[in-house]
Amino acid sequence: MAEMHGSIVALVSLAANIASNHPKQGLCQVDKLKEYGVAQEQIDSVIEIARHIRDEAAQQLDARFDEAYAAAYAPAKAKIPADPFANIAVVQPPCCTPTASGKACC
Repeated sequence: MAEMHGSIVALVSLAANIASNHPKQGLCQVDKLKEYGVAQEQIDSVIEIARHIRDEAAQQLDARFDEAYAAAYAPAKAKIPADPFANIAVVQPPCCTPTASGKACC
């Protein structure tokens, strides 16, 4: 297996640090990327995408929590027998949405 260039490893590590809210925030990776000569615009793109993924994940977790919390206080519903002929199509959201500036994250 071929090894990845250090700049690729640093970009991936930077994105992972940001997306995971790591306390060190990936700042040492920024220093390495500067040493490798990676353009600031490319680093900015990685930061934007990582923050977008982090924020999108937080929003989805919050929405699930809010649903579960609301369900805990919802009045009990009468049980209705399942309709074996009911087929409701469920539309899945795309795997990811673009960042605010339109950059694709997948």
